[in-house]
Amino acid sequence: MDSGNRLGDIEITDRQAMRALAHPVRLAILERLQRHGPATATQLAPDVGATPSVTSWHLRHLASFGLVRDAEPGPDRRHRRWEAVARGFRFEAPEDPDDEEGWSAARVLSREMFLRSGDLPNRWAAEVEPKLDPVWRRLAGLANTRVVVSTDELAAIEDAIERILAPYVMRDEAARPDDARGVRLLRYALPEGAEDQTGGTP
Repeated sequence: MDSGNRLGDIEITDRQAMRALAHPVRLAILERLQRHGPATATQLAPDVGATPSVTSWHLRHLASFGLVRDAEPGPDRRHRRWEAVARGFRFEAPEDPDDEEGWSAARVLSREMFLRSGDLPNRWAAEVEPKLDPVWRRLAGLANTRVVVSTDELAAIEDAIERILAPYVMRDEAARPDDARGVRLLRYALPEGAEDQTGGTP
């Protein structure tokens, strides 16, 4: 695993690590630590839908794959605090099309991530959007754009998006404007099946 990319993500290449992360509680733990910083199992438990002891077990499992680690002790040194090793994570299916285990592991993790984020727009529309002030409301929303591209072109599009995002993802908290707030950007790249290709018009 390596976190040497623009967005500071940890790269998951181990198929066992992919399968380990493809669990709703573990994904919730990692997301909570990445978003809010170090926490104990007891602090995490209400947000991830598990008891503190079960949360602690999942944390140790994530640590065995290098996804979380011990954080600096808090005020109460009797309680173990955990932190994510990187701001985010990424993974890819193997290049070898015959690596069935690798493809299966990537597919399982992808599916769990889709399930986890699938309801996010609905919850945002119901719970958050009505309370936003008009300027944030006007900038919020979604785009659903179809393009006809090659695999190299799609990779270039993803690279260009990350190049734009990187300065905002990586900047220190002290460098953020006073009126800054968290914004979730969901990016799905969903190539169509061959049967959907009816010509060159997007």
